[in-house]
Amino acid sequence: MGLKLYTYWRSTTSYRVRIALNLKGVPYESHPVNLVKGEQRSAEFQMMNPGKGVPVLELEDGTVLTQSLAILDYLDHAYPDPALLPGNPIERARVMAAAHIIALDIHPVNNLRVVQHLDKMGHSKTDSVDWMVHWMTEGLTAFQATLPTGTKFAFGNRPTLADICLVSQLYNGHRWGVDMAPFARLTEIEETCLALPAFAKARPEAQPDAE
Repeated sequence: MGLKLYTYWRSTTSYRVRIALNLKGVPYESHPVNLVKGEQRSAEFQMMNPGKGVPVLELEDGTVLTQSLAILDYLDHAYPDPALLPGNPIERARVMAAAHIIALDIHPVNNLRVVQHLDKMGHSKTDSVDWMVHWMTEGLTAFQATLPTGTKFAFGNRPTLADICLVSQLYNGHRWGVDMAPFARLTEIEETCLALPAFAKARPEAQPDAE
């Protein structure tokens, strides 16, 4: 039995893990969980992840891992080549800081649960769009400002954790109508990444549960 990834096609956190698995050449079996239909709230799924979210990675021995950053850390230790983080401590910290702008600053206030709660509170679709666009624009502005110049990818000539987080977040940016004009550097990196099979195969529209 190989690795099983419980995923949802539009989940940016699942997108991160799909990219990493592909980059490292690790085969896995995709198990879609429809977040819109609430399949993550089933008793069976909650036994795997009490947090009721994706991604969930089930290892060959049945061990279950949750939270995308924790899963990515596991993958980088279990399958170290290619590494998602630089070996140099300062460079490593800079890549992690950029990735965390997306994973810890943008994503917690920019996901399906937040949009659904805004709807329950009586906010309009326009309010939700404004909310999503505001926080993505603020975060992407900070992310772009942290980047060095003259590199093919975010922090060098190969993709890192920062690129993985960026590309998955930009999918949401395009979806929600973020003005990308101020983010030319980011869209250049996105284009470079998506030209790689590992990124292209992980794209939401390439997933078996894509609608």
